[in-house]
Parts: sequence; structure tokens; C-alpha cells
Amino acid sequence: MEKISTDAFPLTMHSSEKQETICIFGTGDFGRSLGLKMLQCGYSIVFGSRTPRMSSLLPNGAEVMSYSDAAQKSDIIIIAIHREHYDFLTELTEVLNGKILVDISNNLKINQYPESNAEYLAQLVPGTHVVKAFNTISAWALQSGALDASRQVLICGNDSKAKQRVMDVVRSLGLTPLDKGSLVAANEIENYPLQLFPMWKFPFYLSAVLCVFFFFYCVIREVIYPYVHEKRDRTFRLPISIPNRVFPIVALILLALVYLPGVIAAILQLYRGTKYRRFPDWLDHWMLCRKQLGLIALGFAFLHVLYTLVIPIRYYVRWTLNNRTVTQAITKKENPFSTTTSWLSDSYVALGMLGFFLFVLLGITSLPSVSNTVNWREFRFVQSKLGYLTLILCTAHTLVYGGKRFLNPSNLVWYLPSAYVIALIIPCTVLVIKFILILPCIDKTLMRIRQGWERNPKYSESALNGKTDI
Repeated sequence: MEKISTDAFPLTMHSSEKQETICIFGTGDFGRSLGLKMLQCGYSIVFGSRTPRMSSLLPNGAEVMSYSDAAQKSDIIIIAIHREHYDFLTELTEVLNGKILVDISNNLKINQYPESNAEYLAQLVPGTHVVKAFNTISAWALQSGALDASRQVLICGNDSKAKQRVMDVVRSLGLTPLDKGSLVAANEIENYPLQLFPMWKFPFYLSAVLCVFFFFYCVIREVIYPYVHEKRDRTFRLPISIPNRVFPIVALILLALVYLPGVIAAILQLYRGTKYRRFPDWLDHWMLCRKQLGLIALGFAFLHVLYTLVIPIRYYVRWTLNNRTVTQAITKKENPFSTTTSWLSDSYVALGMLGFFLFVLLGITSLPSVSNTVNWREFRFVQSKLGYLTLILCTAHTLVYGGKRFLNPSNLVWYLPSAYVIALIIPCTVLVIKFILILPCIDKTLMRIRQGWERNPKYSESALNGKTDI
């Protein structure tokens, strides 16, 4: 059979209705990708170009004309041109009068200009209805079918009818429009694609600080101290042994920090006697970052699992086991089997496996594709109740690993305790406070507050009116 190009025919044809024509100013990568997507969805596309005859690589079925001629073909004109090239639009004022201009531009840096590109376009061609859209979607996403993470299109504009028409076009392309209000919101929409992991910065910086601190802390205890006191070279611990101490410690602390802001929020609500007062900004931001903190913690836990699996093939471990076996054979002595040690070892491993399993479950349910399929109660059960169970298991895993060594003075190196002892401070604090909060007498009061009860309604009302600090 003869191969038929998908560029030549739209995927959805409206045989009973006349195809709506949309004009695209600009023949760059994004303009071509958007035009191809619209052709596949049943639209008739005409491109406007300053050099129509030289334009190439356009999708089959699309026309290309001069800006003036193309603008007369449609009421919706998509401006796929950089802001610095908008000046030619003033020459088309009469042709563009009353038409919908869809600004899809982005800048090179946040707040690059005093006003947004869309507002500047509205000032440049005052007789048009400017709508900001499509700037949060990439050309690659349009070409690859707009994956789940790239389906949302932020839209704003001053004319409700023009905005509604653009939203209808967005829906017909299989994308999800989100109305952000008037054109004033264009500045926020244009800054959105330029933000580099805005909710990940704090978790990344925090995890980096924790890694560096505990790495050097372990280096002092396990490398520098033996060299100073015994002249023993322990630098071979740097690649695997020390990282395999740092990763689980950071994972446990980050997991505890996921639930610590919720505990702090509950204490604040109990102290204030109301839920109608805002939390401090730092606590709000912390609570918004909990998902990212948990995912990074899961990453460190996964690294800990990988590093643990390679322990049997390490040279130092194999050398130690061989020497121990040879020594026992020469001396004809064997170490007696200890049931207590066996229980502690198996319990340590079992708690670790169960904790990691629940850790992975928490990470999976936090993904949008999974969380969107469960209701609020199910999501809260997994993230809250199973989350605390995960924290309990991981904390118990560390406690069992320490065993009787916690209170052993021989573990102190230059008066520094073992790193896992420091790692238990925050998790144990969170669990103890949470245990206190779920006591019936306290939990009942907290539940009433969260249902709207106030200890001092007059005080809360004045706070809401701005008469007191929040």
C-alpha cells in the first residue's frame, strides 16, 4: 500500500462544518509545530511571513502569505514572534482592528521588561483583543502529543469572549486551558516557564547542606581520627562506606522534615485557638515543599539500598571475611552463635525493607498520574497514616542498628557521637510530638478547631480585619 503522510490530512475532519481558519504570524519552530497540531485537529491554517516565498518546512496543507493578506483570512491571529519584532504590527492596525491576537511569547529572563509582552502588544495595537496563551507549552510537547506534564495551558485576557474562543481552540487540541484572569496576570504567566524548579530549590539546598555536613562529620570520625591516633589509613571508606552512612541519615531526616511542618501547624492552631489566622510565610513555603522533600528523601533511600547491595563484593569486606575464616581455622576456634544478635540483625533488615517498601508507595502515590485517580480520603490515608508508619519503621530501623551502642562511651570520638545518633533527633522529636497530639484530650480540641470552632471568636475576627498581627 502507498504510504500516506500524516501531515497531509487532519486527524479529525469536520465534514459537515466549514473548517475554521486560524492565522499564525511567524514560521519558526513553535509556529510550525502549533500549525501542524491544529491541522491535525481539523483547522485550516494560514501562516503570515515577511518572506512568504522563502518560507519552508511548513506542514503540508497550510498556506503562507504576507502578514497583511494572512490577517484578513482569520479572526484569530497567533503571534509566534519575539517581542523585539512586534513593531511591524503598527502598520497593520486597520487590518487587525477587532481581531483576537494570541501572544505566545516568552522572555530570556524573569521581569525582563517593565510590562508583560502581552500588555505591550495590547498597547501597540489598541484596537485588538489580546489573549496570552500557549507560552507554557513547548514545541516538543506539541510534536510528541503533549504528555501529561505539559497539557496545561495558562490563559489570560481582558475580553471574556475572546478568551473563551481561545480556550475552545485549546480544548480542541487535547490540551487543558486554565483561566488566570485579566491581562494583568500575563506577567506571572510569562515568568512561569523561566522558573527553574521553584518548589525544589529549598529541598535541594537543604539536602545538599545535610549531605556535606554529615559527610565531613563521618570523615572526621572514621578517617581523620584513626589516622591521628593510630596512623591507620582509612581513606578507602570515602567512596562507599561513608556515603552509605550519609544517604540513609539524610533520607531519614528529610522524611521527618516532611511531617514536622504539619506538627508545627497543629501546635500553632492549638496555641491560637483558631484556624482562621495565617501561618508564617516560612511555614507556608515549607508545607508547599513537602512533596519535593519526600521525593528527594526517597532518592537517598534508594541510593542507600544500592550501596548496601554492593557490600558483599567489596574488597575490604571479602578480605575481612577471609582473614577471619583463616584465623578461626588456625586457632581452631569459632564464634558462638548468638540468638540475640541474630534477632537484632534480622529485625534491622526487616524494618529496613518494610520501611523502604512504604517509602516507595508514598513516592508513587505522590505522582500526579496516580494521585488524580484516588479520592481525598484515600490520598490522606496513604500520605498521612502510612507516611507516619514509614517514619516509625525507618526510625526503628536506625534504632535497632544502633542497639546497645547508643550509650556506649567507646563510640564517642573526640566527644562526637555516631552520626546516626544525631540523625534520630528530628524523627524522634516529630514522633513524640505527634503521639502527644493524637491523645484523645488534645486530638478532640484540635479537631474542633479545624472544624471551625474558635476559643476567642472576637480576637480572631479582629485578626481577620487586620487589627492584629498574623
